[in-house]
Amino acid sequence: DRPVHPPPDRRRNPDPDHPIKPATMTEACESAILGHLSASPDATISDTYPWSSSVGLDHDAVVGAVKSLLGDEYVSAESLTVKFYSLTDEGRGVVENGSQEVIVLKALNEAGDDGLSVADLQEKVGKAVAKIGMGNCMKGKWAKKAGANLVALKSASDVTDETADLLKTLDGSGGDPASIGGDKAAAPLKKRKLVTLVTRKSYSVVRGPSYSPVRTKKSSDLTKEMLDSGAWRTAPFKPYNFAALGEPVGGGYLHPLLKVRAEFRRILMEMGFAEMPTDKWVESSFWNFDALFQPQSHPARDAHDTFFIKEPALTKSVPEEYYERVKSMHERGGSGSIGYRYDFQRGEAMKNLLRTHTTAISSQMLYKLANRPGGFVPQRYFSIDRVFRNETMDATHLCEFHQVEGLVADYDLSLGDLIGTIETFFKKIGIEKLRFKPAFNPYTEPSMEIFGYHPDLKKWTEIGNSGMFRPEMLAPMGLPENVRVIAWGLSLERPTMIKYRIKNIRDLFGHKVEMARTRTAPVCRFDSIEV
Repeated sequence: DRPVHPPPDRRRNPDPDHPIKPATMTEACESAILGHLSASPDATISDTYPWSSSVGLDHDAVVGAVKSLLGDEYVSAESLTVKFYSLTDEGRGVVENGSQEVIVLKALNEAGDDGLSVADLQEKVGKAVAKIGMGNCMKGKWAKKAGANLVALKSASDVTDETADLLKTLDGSGGDPASIGGDKAAAPLKKRKLVTLVTRKSYSVVRGPSYSPVRTKKSSDLTKEMLDSGAWRTAPFKPYNFAALGEPVGGGYLHPLLKVRAEFRRILMEMGFAEMPTDKWVESSFWNFDALFQPQSHPARDAHDTFFIKEPALTKSVPEEYYERVKSMHERGGSGSIGYRYDFQRGEAMKNLLRTHTTAISSQMLYKLANRPGGFVPQRYFSIDRVFRNETMDATHLCEFHQVEGLVADYDLSLGDLIGTIETFFKKIGIEKLRFKPAFNPYTEPSMEIFGYHPDLKKWTEIGNSGMFRPEMLAPMGLPENVRVIAWGLSLERPTMIKYRIKNIRDLFGHKVEMARTRTAPVCRFDSIEV
């Protein structure tokens, strides 16, 4: 019952001039298996490995045919596992030429009583043989060091090459470790990489419940041709599994940015904010800059910072009465301000652009709020949408990103109200440690940069900007004199990168994003903190 290694030419088709094509190999294997089992009801293939060799078939193809026949119950099979040792190329070299230690000993015998230096020995038998053979010779007390040389203590004719003998025995038995005393005796050979342990899987095969000498292919689908010819009446069909769930439906995954956006939106609505309509990406310079009391000479309005539209280059109209009040505020001032004292250009105000911030929408909402029928009523607004800047792209900057903005318009608001609102929002998204630093913005005064403590980076990092809209911005809108507007904003990308541990913004947004990240990104959930 020892495992048998057939000669290589018998493991596959025995006629090399007419090889079995891969397309018909499975059919040939199935036919051979069913034909063998047709001899009698008790016919069996005790082991497919030697059997496949005896009939000149590839064993892997036979195993594939057995598994296919199992599916239709033509056969029944039992898995067999056999472990044996196979000689490596180095091991076969030992069988042919002797072990390294014997080769070294023979070289020392030929050198005589003076022996050989290590360099001379390496030159004579090779470095690899010398390295292994020297150690084993000295370990077996076949040689010793005499100064700089290695000299023999025994003659090669007086020693037994046990390593070569074990390998010959093992190879002659088909790799059966029992032939040399078991796995323990084979362990040193394996350690020296002279043999490898091979696990071979095969099958014992008998007739199955649906056995037939010839396999009839079952149809998986009812075709038009079957209906036309009537073949469906007698054709065998594969059984249908009506309880199967089917293939998982792909697509429909939310991008990580949208997951964080949905969570921010939920939090802001929970705080009583109403969402502003921000679906218009193209704005006029009037709403994007002029209505915010940003001078027409401001560097942000240059082409290297802003994407201007070529066609149509100019907006059609703006509220003329409001336009005149904004123009007057820029040129001559008002509400305690002297203005910018320059000639306000209508052509500059009418230029179309890709909005640089969602505050362009905020200015329009505040204008509508000031002029609503029935007069002003306090409101809280927020927006989360895309904005565009003509910036050089790198690991932390893109020319388009998402801005989160919130504002509160009410009577007699103060800087304390702004700080309290900001702290409430950031606590709800899990950032409790905040710092505020004075800053400058063209349309807010006072203005503050917002810093949050990053627990992973263990440092303070800028996470947003804030301020109170200037009277020069609010007065032309027609808001009551004691109405104050507090506002704050941050990018959506930065908290998303922190939440999902993304280091490069281009891995989050843009054409280089991996689609797999969208499918595998977990649901965004910020722990709710009572405030």
